Amino acid sequence: MWGIRTADAATYYSMGEVLPTGRAGEQDAALGTGCVVYDETEKLYYIYYTGERYKPAADEDRQVVMRATSADFVTWTKDPLFRLRGADYGYSTQNFRDPYIWRMDDGWHMIVATKPVPQGSTVEDKDGVFAEFFSTDLKSWEHKGRFTKMVWDRFLECPNVFKMGEWWYLTYSDMSAFERRVHYLKGRTIDELKAATSPVWPDSKEGALDSRAFYAGNTASDGTERYMWGWCPERRGKDNTDISPDAEPKWGGSLVVHRLLQREDGTLYTAELPAIRSKYSQTAECKAVKTWGEEEGNLTISDGIYDMKAYSSVMFNTLGYHNHISMTVTTTDKADRFGISFVRGERKDGDKTYEKYYSIMVCPDGDNNYIRFEEEQGVWELKGGGSYRFPIPADLTYHIDIYTDNSVLVLYINDILTYTQRIYGIQRNCWSVNCYEGGMTAKDIKLTQY
Repeated sequence: MWGIRTADAATYYSMGEVLPTGRAGEQDAALGTGCVVYDETEKLYYIYYTGERYKPAADEDRQVVMRATSADFVTWTKDPLFRLRGADYGYSTQNFRDPYIWRMDDGWHMIVATKPVPQGSTVEDKDGVFAEFFSTDLKSWEHKGRFTKMVWDRFLECPNVFKMGEWWYLTYSDMSAFERRVHYLKGRTIDELKAATSPVWPDSKEGALDSRAFYAGNTASDGTERYMWGWCPERRGKDNTDISPDAEPKWGGSLVVHRLLQREDGTLYTAELPAIRSKYSQTAECKAVKTWGEEEGNLTISDGIYDMKAYSSVMFNTLGYHNHISMTVTTTDKADRFGISFVRGERKDGDKTYEKYYSIMVCPDGDNNYIRFEEEQGVWELKGGGSYRFPIPADLTYHIDIYTDNSVLVLYINDILTYTQRIYGIQRNCWSVNCYEGGMTAKDIKLTQY
């Protein structure tokens, strides 16, 4: 297990390996998701984490909860005598992971993602639950039963429980191939939160916080702001089309961070970090190098304002490795469709010259929009690459911020959409703004880098 440190969630420094794995035959041959808390009384950090055995025998646990302690957050000591085993409480030996701990007035509470094993059976239930444990000293833990069941027959990972304002929240990652996103549930009280998986969705997008390319989200607070970090997966062979609703190609990848913010009604949304915006501080050249639609009268350009109709496009000069693109787009009707494309430029395949590029399209669906991800001039729509649905702005105005870091891209629109995606080849290639249907105006197009 490796550590990183940051003062602003925008710039990170490596701490190196802080907690090594065990040997191949030991319970912690692999270390999985866990949680760090600080005990003010002991002046001691505790980490509870998943210990995963490599190829366990039939009578061995694949996953258990383990712990280590540290006085300085740098040097950690494993507790060789501590094991929290699902089998001791009627839960799975195969799925017992991702402990999360929070403090309440009565003491420390922990939830663990698992599946029950019915009494007298050796087969785990298909429906998952979050098991709850309680401690007054972070040393011994009492089983409190089921915190809550999971949604339908899906298995939910990486739970976090926390309070913001007057609301309690449970965030989790849905590992089902159908969904595979980070979601949240909310309640005015802990008991109301526990009942929310009935399900009682917190908002019109079923509590989704990002796309399929942001997974295993975990949160932390600095006492003022709460942040969520998740993983943007890599693609096999750096293939931008290696996306599927059946499964992600790789777990892990690159860390992405959002601010986690709260509306008056208790609903959550993710947003950019001011420190990241400030990091992209170097103004870069942003000029149109090629256009489509001017001759047909579908595109007019005046003082950096682009009035566009269907089938028009403006291509801009090449991007760097770390880019912040900002603009304002106003459509003429809620049925209009527009997009932004990356990796634009000619490619050669033998004697054939062609252009294949990757587009993030804002597409209408009744009173909502959704992001459609396409390989244009290629396989077209990439299933599993889309976003959750979000309301069409009443004034039809979209304030857009796009951050790229090498192949990782994060899009924010109007504090109503966050969309993360992996697109190889962004740097050293051109990009474009496109109108597909209806009409739109694009203005205030700016590019900054670091």
